[in-house]
Amino acid sequence: MKQYDLIKQLSKKELRIQLFLSQGLFLLLAIVLSFFLFDSFFDWMTLFKWNIKEIFIFGFLSAVIVVLMELAIVYLTPKTWWDDGGINELIFKNQPLSFIFVFTLTVAICEEFLFRGVIQTTFGYTFASILFAVVHIRYLKKPLLFFAVLLLSFYIGWVYKHTGNLIAPIVMHFFIDFLLGLVIRLKK
Repeated sequence: MKQYDLIKQLSKKELRIQLFLSQGLFLLLAIVLSFFLFDSFFDWMTLFKWNIKEIFIFGFLSAVIVVLMELAIVYLTPKTWWDDGGINELIFKNQPLSFIFVFTLTVAICEEFLFRGVIQTTFGYTFASILFAVVHIRYLKKPLLFFAVLLLSFYIGWVYKHTGNLIAPIVMHFFIDFLLGLVIRLKK
């Protein structure tokens, strides 16, 4: 049975629970791994810097540029190249804006804590970027989708490496997911 068919069988409430549980697992994994891989839990504090200029340029503006590029590519290429099996539509279509906001913020925080905060900080940029793309398993059979996620993962990883600030990739990840979620929700 395909992932889409499994997800489609879930009620709206069950789908939301599964989505948040998966992100909770990423966050739990980040916390557990940090106890083993960091000298101190307080090492986390060094990953966050409230540099508004960096957060705006590398977080928000980068996200807007990525979203505009993705929308242009989607517009110029056949739909089958970008079709994730309808899963993103199941997640975002007909959802209240509050859900899209909270869910995409949760995804950005949980995934960036794990992939940039723990894995990239400990095992390096390349490993974290590739692992992030592979974890998005539904894209593995779609070359353009997988390539896009891989490129995006390397870019988000570069933002973290360049700024040394976990807030910038969290903001970037959030705005990319939130804006694309809005596009799916508002698409007629």
